[in-house]
Amino acid sequence: MTTYVLVHGAWSGPHQFGKVRRLIHAAGHEVFTPCLTGIGERSHLTSPQVNLSTHITDVVNTVLYEDLRDIVLLGFSYGGMVVTGSLEHIGDRVSHLVYLDAFVPNDGQSVNDISGRGARRPIEIEPTWLVPAAPREYDDPADAEWSSRRRTPHPAACFDEAVHVDKPVEDFPFSRTYVKALRDEPIGKSAFWAAAERAKTGDRWRYREVDTNHLIPTNRPQELADILLELG
Repeated sequence: MTTYVLVHGAWSGPHQFGKVRRLIHAAGHEVFTPCLTGIGERSHLTSPQVNLSTHITDVVNTVLYEDLRDIVLLGFSYGGMVVTGSLEHIGDRVSHLVYLDAFVPNDGQSVNDISGRGARRPIEIEPTWLVPAAPREYDDPADAEWSSRRRTPHPAACFDEAVHVDKPVEDFPFSRTYVKALRDEPIGKSAFWAAAERAKTGDRWRYREVDTNHLIPTNRPQELADILLELG
């Protein structure tokens, strides 16, 4: 039996892994899907103080309190920042690290740095500390209706804060895989494509592609589950 820890992306929650979670459970494996504070089912806990460190702690505490070991740890989209930041705390409990169409940051980089949005937001009177949910497209109109109702604004401090990791992810002893969505932004035009190229050209990565847009867990749950079961 393999233990999977799946970390969701911005503006969402563990529910976006619902289809995949059921498929992995049916194959006889254990799945944990921690909810990041301030979004998804924990949106009632949002505040200007919620940041990347908060979300790293959410994931690290799940692993430590459940005493999980030899895990397949996955970060989806913004979740790539979270799983990277978790490595200094639980890297020795990871057997395989998966970035699902996600940011792969280096030490000292924030989402805003990687996305080219520039420096931290200035201090202002009545600052905007919540980022509205970015628009998303779903293959199934029923999925679009169900998921769109559950998308929540995201605390901006999460995108400001830099990640801390003491070495490149390639230098950790676990295996690693990058999974890229093919039908999203134009090739080469996003941080996710840059991360995909890093994986494709690196000899310490496995690389997979899925023929859909960014929302792989919702649009292609069986294909994603098959990839994860192969790794486990």
